[in-house]
Amino acid sequence: MEFRIERSALAEAVAWAARVLPVRSPVPVLGGLLLDAEGGRLRVSGLDYEASARIDVEAAEILRPGKVLVMGRRLLDICKVLPEGAVECAVEGSRFTVSGDGARFGLSVLPLDDYPALPSLPRVRGAVEAAEFAAAVADVAVAAGRDDTLPALTGIRLGLDAGSGTMTLAATDRYRFAVRTLPWKAAGAGAGEGAGSSSGAGAGAGSEAGAGSGERADVLVSARRLTEIARSLGRSGLVSVALDAGSAGFEHAGMRTTVRLLDGRLPRHEKLFAMEDPAVAVVDRARLVEAVKRVSVVADGDGPVQLAFSAADNSVHLQAGYEDDVASQRLPATLEGARELTVAFNPAYLADALASFDEPSLRLLMMGAGQRAMITGEGEPGRDVSPPRHRHLLMSVKPPLV
Repeated sequence: MEFRIERSALAEAVAWAARVLPVRSPVPVLGGLLLDAEGGRLRVSGLDYEASARIDVEAAEILRPGKVLVMGRRLLDICKVLPEGAVECAVEGSRFTVSGDGARFGLSVLPLDDYPALPSLPRVRGAVEAAEFAAAVADVAVAAGRDDTLPALTGIRLGLDAGSGTMTLAATDRYRFAVRTLPWKAAGAGAGEGAGSSSGAGAGAGSEAGAGSGERADVLVSARRLTEIARSLGRSGLVSVALDAGSAGFEHAGMRTTVRLLDGRLPRHEKLFAMEDPAVAVVDRARLVEAVKRVSVVADGDGPVQLAFSAADNSVHLQAGYEDDVASQRLPATLEGARELTVAFNPAYLADALASFDEPSLRLLMMGAGQRAMITGEGEPGRDVSPPRHRHLLMSVKPPLV
């Protein structure tokens, strides 16, 4: 094997594929990246037991086609310090060399025969806009659990409904629950065909019907993995979404990745999100974010931030802390459904929820102290979206006695 390639192209490809490499593995070859040079392009692949990644980039020149397996993180470190410009890569005996502008590095070659085959992409179900998908995953990932003893709660539910053309993402750690919907195009609707699709695949992945009769799918993907994938796939164009009974796959602009599904299901949110006659407050998002950040500096540990809404003077009074160590701020806010209402939240949970929205104003639907509260975007004037595309449910706590 011997090829020439721009340092930036090699570095980006190696960094993208190396995301899935295990930090430690009892199988040494799983720490390797597979480089395959042929037909004017370089393919870089990596995998562990949970995920795989493959990316194709153009090479300036393929002098000798071939494959080589080298330690991925060491190659990534080398790519970071290579001089700018073209670099030459070659297999010389049992060594893989990388050189450019007078700098030269050598890497031991790992045994190709011991390297497992990359999993194939599952059946493509459709496609979604890359930028909107990345934003939606980020919106809900803040609510995913971090406790690995409850694996299902560390996942993001990915639901597909070909009939309505809707993708639903949801996550919860039992104390908060985020749901985001976005449009997607089913494969039978003219998107995603041919992008690694497998017509012989079964329904799988929680499917409830065939593609021709309004296919549905409902799976659980690691929040950490899905966040990494969504961030890495680019900010323009369509991302193909592929699912089968055990894995999810995503493909975009020469990049292909798969991830193993989590077992179990998240609780359904429909009944939990149904709130009868809540009090509704509307607040400026940016000002509320800053106020929560400001008063939270005196909140010890999980000490709550209290929000006291008043319809009499159209305000919300934020307060945190105890005894003499307190902070407060008053903001304009409208309140409907009650004359006054006081709720309190974990400051970190509230800050995460507020940061996941980008609308100028937010609506807070509240049932009262110690009960459910839902945050949604106020939306555009004159445009009623029901249900809202992004909803974040929080459990309020009893306001402290100050």
